[in-house]
Amino acid sequence: MHDPQNKTIKRVVIAGGGTAGWLTAALMKKLLGQAVDITLIESEAIGTVGVGEATIPPIRLVNQVLGIDEAQFLHDTKATIKLAIKFENWKTKGQSYYHTFGAPGKSMAFCHFHHYWLKARQQGHKNDLWVYDLNYQAAEAGRFAQINAKDPALELPFAYHFDASLYAQYLRKISEEMGVVRKEGKIARVARFSDSGYVRALHLESHDVIEGDLFIDCTGFKGLLIEGALGAGYDDWSHLLPCDSALAVPSERHKETAPYTRSIAHDAGWQWRIPLQHRNGNGHVYSSRYISDDDAHATLMGNLDTKPLGDPKLIKFTTGRRRKQWYKNVVAVGLSSGFLEPLESTSIHLIQSAIVRLIQLFPHKGVTSSLTDEYNKQSELEFEQIRDFLVLHYTVNERTDSAFFNDMRNITLPDSLEHKIELFKENGVLQREQNDLFLESSWLQVLYGQGITPKDYHGLVNSVPDTQLNNMLTRLLEIKKEPISKLPTHDEYINGMVTNYKRSMS
Repeated sequence: MHDPQNKTIKRVVIAGGGTAGWLTAALMKKLLGQAVDITLIESEAIGTVGVGEATIPPIRLVNQVLGIDEAQFLHDTKATIKLAIKFENWKTKGQSYYHTFGAPGKSMAFCHFHHYWLKARQQGHKNDLWVYDLNYQAAEAGRFAQINAKDPALELPFAYHFDASLYAQYLRKISEEMGVVRKEGKIARVARFSDSGYVRALHLESHDVIEGDLFIDCTGFKGLLIEGALGAGYDDWSHLLPCDSALAVPSERHKETAPYTRSIAHDAGWQWRIPLQHRNGNGHVYSSRYISDDDAHATLMGNLDTKPLGDPKLIKFTTGRRRKQWYKNVVAVGLSSGFLEPLESTSIHLIQSAIVRLIQLFPHKGVTSSLTDEYNKQSELEFEQIRDFLVLHYTVNERTDSAFFNDMRNITLPDSLEHKIELFKENGVLQREQNDLFLESSWLQVLYGQGITPKDYHGLVNSVPDTQLNNMLTRLLEIKKEPISKLPTHDEYINGMVTNYKRSMS
């Protein structure tokens, strides 16, 4: 058998299932087709973490690429719509704000909408920033429908909440229909070439041997291939994001499902609430340096707003990233590549972006250092940019009732994040890096929502007379509010889609 450094890559072996494994299998087979043979190894005896139930809008592009019918998807994964995340108690206890997938106002040439709004506020304007955001209006009203509008101000970008285990089953069905071969079993040993150290084959406990040219590690936190076999190393970011534990528990669904995720800050971390069609997903992410597991358990169970459907599952993690996410002929995808807490629902997106990046840099004629170097450079930048956005939520706060949040205000920030905060604080400038996952509107909502009001606004705003400015804001608010009453409730939309799908199948 030849070393994959000098061999056409034909056989791809995916170690591990779950969302990471099956999304990798589905996308690679869909886009690479007959150029590769894909085998996925998973064991029914090994559970998955399954906390990544909330997503961000790029998931819709993935579904479109895979040819997924939305009505069937909503039915099979028990999905609901997500327009935003509502952050509660993050700035101070009792205060909340939204990070929506939309944007307040509308795009302006050379000058963002919030500068016009800032000037109006200085002149006594009372309306909050978010009322000019259609996603906010729809989230607050509990309404949703897809809007195909020519006016960009009426766009209603959305994502999904879904049951991660059902999503993995859904992707498995799609993958196997395209020709992906599933192999049941546990990996007992990783065989490597003696000269290059590249992985040659995976030996299963059943004594089966699965040979491959390229291996995708979807084995979760343990990183059986990327770390266990290759020792790629790990960058620990606990000094910036000290939460290291999570408790997850399902509970009964609400009578009405809200079209947004809730993120509720507690004394040593935060709690998520994700509404699905059949239940709620709940969890408490916390730092064990500030609260015991038992007390964290009590906090979670004491703050459920519906009856629990089981006992909480404890998950321990170290925030950070694999130092080399592509090393030799192994690519880490999912939790094996690193972990960033699900504060902004980026877990599944990081799986998706890793696969797309690999496909764009696919080593058809063999693995080369230029390919792996570029892949790792892009991966590192993406992880760092998301990390900075998460740190922003913690470090900009006014919570004086919590040792955890007091300490988070005083951490030493990455230069890149400190620069963004100062720019906004002084002049209202939003500096988004190239390829940053989060748009200017996202940075705006979290910076302002966490309590930073810029000292000044852009000088271009002064070219608009005061009367014209007020008229513009009045008209924009009318435009944003106008569609809401015509939209069905969130549950009406979901039920309609699911009912239509069932009828089409009968």
